[in-house]
Amino acid sequence: MKEIQERLEKLREVMRREGLFAFIFPSTDPHRSEYVADRWKGREWISGFDGSAGTAVVTLHHAAVWTDSRYFLAAAEELKDTEYELMKLKVVGTPTIAEWLGRMAQEENAGTEVAIDGRCASERLVEGLTKDLRAHGGLTLRLNLDPLEQIWTDRPAVPREPVSIHPLRYAGESTADKLRRIRQALREQHCDGMLMSALDDIAWTLNLRGHDVHCNPVFIAYLIVEPDSTTLFIYKDKITEEVSRYLKEQQITVRDYDAVGDYLRKDYFHYNILMDPDETNSYLVAATRKGRAEVELLPSPVPAMKAVKNATEIEGYHQAMLRDGVAMVQFLRWLRPAVAKGDQTELSVSRKLDSLRARQDLYQDISFDTIAGYAAHGAIVHYEPTEESDVALKPKGFLLLDSGAQYLDGTTDITRTIPLGPLTDEERRVYTYVLKAHIQLELAVFPDGACGTQIDALAREPLWRVGLNFLHGTGHGVGSYLNVHEGPHQIRMEYMPAPLHAGMTVTDEPGIYVDGQFGVRIENTLLIVPDKTTAFGSFLKMEPLTLCPIDTEPVILTLLTEEERMWLNAYHRLVLEVLAPYVEGEDLQWLKTATREI
Repeated sequence: MKEIQERLEKLREVMRREGLFAFIFPSTDPHRSEYVADRWKGREWISGFDGSAGTAVVTLHHAAVWTDSRYFLAAAEELKDTEYELMKLKVVGTPTIAEWLGRMAQEENAGTEVAIDGRCASERLVEGLTKDLRAHGGLTLRLNLDPLEQIWTDRPAVPREPVSIHPLRYAGESTADKLRRIRQALREQHCDGMLMSALDDIAWTLNLRGHDVHCNPVFIAYLIVEPDSTTLFIYKDKITEEVSRYLKEQQITVRDYDAVGDYLRKDYFHYNILMDPDETNSYLVAATRKGRAEVELLPSPVPAMKAVKNATEIEGYHQAMLRDGVAMVQFLRWLRPAVAKGDQTELSVSRKLDSLRARQDLYQDISFDTIAGYAAHGAIVHYEPTEESDVALKPKGFLLLDSGAQYLDGTTDITRTIPLGPLTDEERRVYTYVLKAHIQLELAVFPDGACGTQIDALAREPLWRVGLNFLHGTGHGVGSYLNVHEGPHQIRMEYMPAPLHAGMTVTDEPGIYVDGQFGVRIENTLLIVPDKTTAFGSFLKMEPLTLCPIDTEPVILTLLTEEERMWLNAYHRLVLEVLAPYVEGEDLQWLKTATREI
């Protein structure tokens, strides 16, 4: 791709002037966000790869992109006309970034200094890279350069969208109470204060929301919590009069966003301050260490607090899922007849679903760009249709549809794999095994405090038995009118030590992807609730929040156990009972048919 090559040439001019052998572009912003504002999409700009996860590395003569299994197929397509080599994370034989750079350093003989923008690299990443680079060829890491400032001439500005108050009737807990809990947690860790960098943590703490990041209702800011004061660092033109009054009532001081480094560096900031090494960029850690404060690199207490939903938030989820379920029923009833007429594409059905959700009360936005993958596109895990890739839907095969919405009282995330007509035996077999995997996780009972890795195998076991597997996570937390991906807990094969507790939300989304043919994924958002208490401790289970039929047409009934069949029938009775009063006419008749017992 000519445009990408021109950008690489400009980058390499800067690298030669600076005496650099290589430059590393992570996917994150100064707040280590998963999804970032356009301002910080440097990895996408320099490489052309637009997935949400990945790292681009450019040397004077080579270039490569590392990404995970969700994006293997998409990245291969986007990088094919560039000089970038695709590096598949967690695949045997794939070198680490440091290993690859060590090899390139020997091959190119162009120096040993590697650079990364320290403002967009977490302290944890920088520490690890520094050690790994030193071990592979004695390479050194430089942190004080952002070459994009010189070569990205039309780089977007930092967003200046106004902030709004998230009412207590949806938040369920006041900012004052949240700050009290945070300060108590800091005292328990013998810390006097903390820097909060994660945007969703700041929005949750302050009961504020914004529009700075696509699909995520957050705003660009930092928050410092001290023993007797709280300071918000934000561009002040984002603060409306109403929000200004609210912040004063909460006794929160507002300072300019760009002043945070100087504030942390000040001489009279004389106590120990907690900074999460996974969330805080290395520039701010270094700035603080230049002053008198002692930096404690410890996990932030906020994600664990935010993950356990209060009663108001849980009720909000139920209401949001109800409205979302109504929109899904209307959409699914419409879909197959519309496809049969021959005038629908991946993009057109995505837009149709968006329009149906937008009619629902309290709707704000989609929660992520809809994944609508027909046939072979369904095998691309995070495929998002574009004007260039859009294909017509035919009355056969599968449409994989992963979508969600932001409502003032909750965030939704649902995947359904929908048969548009006749299916092959292989499509039906894979669909049934994915359904079995989904049901097995929903049936799980586990001790309070177990981690997601311990229960991940419950979903995968039915797939493993027949030689099937998937490389992405099985589930993630979901925010309450916040980010659709929320930690600290996850359900995945890789070790995730975060404990699971009642009140957490988590998705259940196993999938199988047959390259070049089709993909199947079935996803509900679940709520973790108490199950029983015995002499052996407290046990938890999961209840579905998502309310939408799971298509039974592709199911090979003989492959389901009696317990799995009973679960599916019980789930469909719940869906019918809750949604029936809110749909009518053809939608109601479709719902009754879609939820009938098997």
